[in-house]
Amino acid sequence: MLTPEQFFGFLAAAMLITASPGPDNLMVLGVGMSRGRAQGIAFGLGCALGCLSHTALAALGVSALIAASPTAFSVLKMCGGLYLVWLGMQALRSRGGARAASVTAPDESLRKLFAKGLFANAINPKVVLFFLSFLPQFVIAERGGASWQTVQLGVIFTLQAALLFGLLGYFSGAVGHWLHRRPRAGLWLDRAAGTIFVALGVRLIFAR
Repeated sequence: MLTPEQFFGFLAAAMLITASPGPDNLMVLGVGMSRGRAQGIAFGLGCALGCLSHTALAALGVSALIAASPTAFSVLKMCGGLYLVWLGMQALRSRGGARAASVTAPDESLRKLFAKGLFANAINPKVVLFFLSFLPQFVIAERGGASWQTVQLGVIFTLQAALLFGLLGYFSGAVGHWLHRRPRAGLWLDRAAGTIFVALGVRLIFAR
């Protein structure tokens, strides 16, 4: 099982990253604003559950690397740290101002919107790379069961994403108006997420 430090540290980072303006939550916001609460929730839950496929890939990759070579796992974490620093710098340099696109396509069933969210997230190569970089930062290889630790982290990420995306879909109208009135809110969310990315990456790069 995860230690309390692993659990709460990962949960805090995951929630802030999920709440920061990005393609997934802006699509959820757009669907909810243009089609309604139920549709936004369905699409958001699909996006969140798509993370489970990335969790499986990350768990298999981490387990295989540790079995093959602890050095290879260290290289993965180092490369992941550099990638997180790069993501953080991109977020810190962002000017914010993210907007949810209005979705004007024909009405679709809740099941179809859920499937679209699931598929869009599951095939996104950027999300695959993010999971392979982010989850191992919280794996303590010395405790053993690295693949099981990775699975637990991925499930935690999925559950918190489902909760936040579901709330975003439900309150999409109010959230959209709030962001419209406060364009700098997205900027500061980007800054906070960027700081977390850089801190995680630097910690990994210099970890012994």
